[in-house]
Amino acid sequence: MKRWHKLAALAAGVATLAGAGASARVADAAPSAQAPIQVGVVYSRTGLLAAYGAQFVQGLRYGIAYATKGTGAVNGRKIELTLVDDGTDPVKAVAGAKDLIGKGYKIITGTASSGIALQLAPLADQNKILYISGPAATDAVTGVNKNTFRSGRQSIQDVLTAGSFLGGGGGKTVTVLAQDSAFGQGNYLAVKALMEDLGGQKVNRLLVPLSAQDFTPFAQQVKQQKTDLLFVAWAGTTGPAMWRALDQQNVFESVDKVVTGLPERAVWSGFGTAANRISFLSHYVYNAPKNKVNDFLVNAMKKRGQLPDIFTPDGFVAGQMIVRALSKGSVSDVDRMISSLEGWSFTGPKGQQTIRASDHAMLQPMFQVKLAENNGKYTPTVTKRLRARYTAPPERR
Repeated sequence: MKRWHKLAALAAGVATLAGAGASARVADAAPSAQAPIQVGVVYSRTGLLAAYGAQFVQGLRYGIAYATKGTGAVNGRKIELTLVDDGTDPVKAVAGAKDLIGKGYKIITGTASSGIALQLAPLADQNKILYISGPAATDAVTGVNKNTFRSGRQSIQDVLTAGSFLGGGGGKTVTVLAQDSAFGQGNYLAVKALMEDLGGQKVNRLLVPLSAQDFTPFAQQVKQQKTDLLFVAWAGTTGPAMWRALDQQNVFESVDKVVTGLPERAVWSGFGTAANRISFLSHYVYNAPKNKVNDFLVNAMKKRGQLPDIFTPDGFVAGQMIVRALSKGSVSDVDRMISSLEGWSFTGPKGQQTIRASDHAMLQPMFQVKLAENNGKYTPTVTKRLRARYTAPPERR
């Protein structure tokens, strides 16, 4: 790294990490050639998105194992993960990330929370580290700064996948039912931009507080709007209660089509009988991709009596990206790690993926899925595979 880059990083660190000087001084010592490479993982071990955090970390370990051919090492140095629980709380996440940066960590990954990712991205820029966000779907992460990448999809890719379900012609009314969060608001903005610009539909929004437990009033509001198309953007443990409310209030009878993302398997039963009436978009389901990387992941997890879930690939790809950055660059040269990732095309569990150099969008395949219920068991059937070029977000400059 050039001297002026070092000085800039030091100045940013002093400004951003006041009080962490002692830890930083310890980390200033040059590591030995065989010393482990430290990678920080900020994720939800607890909190609203704990299930997603567990999937991400599990996928991350498998991705590193795959990319290093089982050694867990790059150039003879082991990759060591330090896990920090953000509790799905931006304040805790920022404090944890600052602590890691103060200790000298140059690579941080993680978080399924869009709000947290938007807090961590500026830290990456200020402190000149490499940050790879995980399942956080907000479009605002793409192109936010040169130090920030993403391993998962973004909201507009969900919306582009839903486009074939929502249809073309104008004159229809679309309602976005979503949580009042960065994720939910991002979905609304993406649907509004695409549906109004391309289809001439009127797009309404109904944002639900994250703290809500009774969803009957919101289901009633959907009916009152007399919408043609209902797009539901939801995450977390309250999904089953929300779907029950829609069913109980006969929303499916009053709306022509309901479109939503296929969530983690644990909540499929929460759709109940409504599952057959929902058109699902999917960014990943284990039986959708057909490639050797997905075969590796599925087979490895089957040996443990498990299957990959929706965010396991996001962790896996983060692992691939970390190994790529370290093997083509160096943990001591963040700029080289960044350059090694920009424009990189590779095969992930989902299939062919590309990191767009201009704004770090993760171009990737998407899927359309139906759920079939039999004796309380739900089986996903892939009805269409969409290549990455058909779901590529508009370029952010």
